[in-house]
Amino acid sequence: MTPGEVTSELMQDVVRLAERVAEVGREIGLPYIGTSPDIGSPAPMFGPDGRPFNGDLFRWLDPDLRYWEDRGFALRSAFVYATRSCAEPFYFKHGKLASWRVNPTLDAINATYPIDPMGVGTAIVAPAYLPAGVIGAVVWASPDEDVPVDRVFAERAVELHALTLKLMGAYADARLGAGPAEAPVRLTRREIQCLRWAAAGKTDHEVADIVGISMPTVRFHITNASRKLHVVGRSQAIHRAATLGYIGATPPAARVSA
Repeated sequence: MTPGEVTSELMQDVVRLAERVAEVGREIGLPYIGTSPDIGSPAPMFGPDGRPFNGDLFRWLDPDLRYWEDRGFALRSAFVYATRSCAEPFYFKHGKLASWRVNPTLDAINATYPIDPMGVGTAIVAPAYLPAGVIGAVVWASPDEDVPVDRVFAERAVELHALTLKLMGAYADARLGAGPAEAPVRLTRREIQCLRWAAAGKTDHEVADIVGISMPTVRFHITNASRKLHVVGRSQAIHRAATLGYIGATPPAARVSA
């Protein structure tokens, strides 16, 4: 199969999944769909014909609100704002965001962030956290405030989340094309140790003392990690390693033995 044929097949998967997103919306009484393959970019999700799904397959409450063409929309939308901080599905009802459990992040947003629903009465939002720090999302919405969205969420949130992850993952692969995939970067244990302590704000000298190696060796490991990650410099290596899940978001708290 040629790269073009593989890309075409991937796009067919994307179309099938997008159609299922729209179908599920009708099933659950939230027929208006908003999507973004990357909330950091205004670019919409395109079909194989080059036309955006938004405004065509996916209709929004206000047909004149072409949010995917508005670069400031993601900064004004409470749903997008919450998606940046909450990787789990959540729902919107009676002017508040909620989830299946007590969620301090959503509670803080409800308490401090002015939520303009922009005509939305009820909604379910499913974030999709993807490799390299990309965040996508699907919003199922209705102007009707009486939709029993909390019950729908309890029954269907897992399904909606899985569907969102499948759609965004398939779209990311199709958008990248079907050339040979680059193997994921593999860092050594020592490279990860050095980057983790560097991310915690430690100097090369401090990392050397903590890990129990020489300062030139610390620099060697960080430089080698940078080369593998295709970046230049300590800060870029830390950022890239973090987006790939190598060093996490929590600084190390104990001395690492050699």
